[in-house]
Amino acid sequence: LSDCLACDSCMTLEEGARVFQQNQKEFFRVLNLNKKCDTSKHKVVAVSLCPQSLPYFAAKFNLSVNEAAKRLCGFLKSLGVHYVFDTTIAADFSILESQREFVQRYQRRNQEEHALPMFASACPG
Repeated sequence: LSDCLACDSCMTLEEGARVFQQNQKEFFRVLNLNKKCDTSKHKVVAVSLCPQSLPYFAAKFNLSVNEAAKRLCGFLKSLGVHYVFDTTIAADFSILESQREFVQRYQRRNQEEHALPMFASACPG
């Protein structure tokens, strides 16, 4: 999250503060607190993995991408992470929604002055 370029002002000030709080130091602080307290008081820790990071781990440890994903997930869970999510489905939904919006705008291009052009982006961070 520290790679955010603030390229499109896509976040509110409040969201930005939350993103700033999600860093390595805070991650390990929460994991360590969870180890010391009753499970009923644990903070739920969720990690999202983008598929672009997996080939690096696969190459580094001479594994297939699927095996790297399984091992990375197992490693994170061994640290105390509760949930590990793959962001691929979110990216797929984003593409489908952008496609749907473009088709609607294209069909309205003659009726609405500002239907086109349509700008879309994905966060490079």
